[in-house]
This record gives sequence, structure tokens and C-alpha cells, in this order.
Amino acid sequence: MKTMINIKADVEVKKSAQKIAYDLGLPLSGVINAFLKDFIRSRSIAFSSIPHMTPALKSVLGKIETDIKKNKNMSPVFSSAQEANNYLDNL
Repeated sequence: MKTMINIKADVEVKKSAQKIAYDLGLPLSGVINAFLKDFIRSRSIAFSSIPHMTPALKSVLGKIETDIKKNKNMSPVFSSAQEANNYLDNL
């Protein structure tokens, strides 16, 4: 016997979850059912306060690290706020 569960989710969260489920060849309802079954079996839910970097953020940080190693796109060291303001005004 099946039943309906109505939940509120952010539009982008739903779309992203549907896309990933589709890419894996699963309906989103199957993914949600799997999570619910795991919740029932383990009687627990895991939350993490450790942030995880997205692939996009890793890519940006990788480019920044490369720039730092090459001393590229680096601003000079300033000894005062006025010196920093003058530098920015002349960009």
C-alpha cells in the first residue's frame, strides 16, 4: 500500500535533487523512500557542521592558489588604510 507525503522544499533543492536522481536512473520518490527506510532502520539522522566545498569552489580556490604561487593578481602590502585607498583609486 502506498501513501502520499507532502513536504515543502526550496525549488532549487527539489530541481537539483531530481536531476541527480535522474542522472542515477532513479525517481526522486525512490531516493526519499531509501532515506526514510534508513532513518527507520538506524533510528538516527546525521548532521554535520563541517562545511564541504563544492566542485566549483574547489576550482576557484585552485586558480587562486596557482595565482599565489606565480605571484599573479596579488595586491601589494599596505602600511595604512590611506595607502590602500590610494591604490584602489588608481586601479
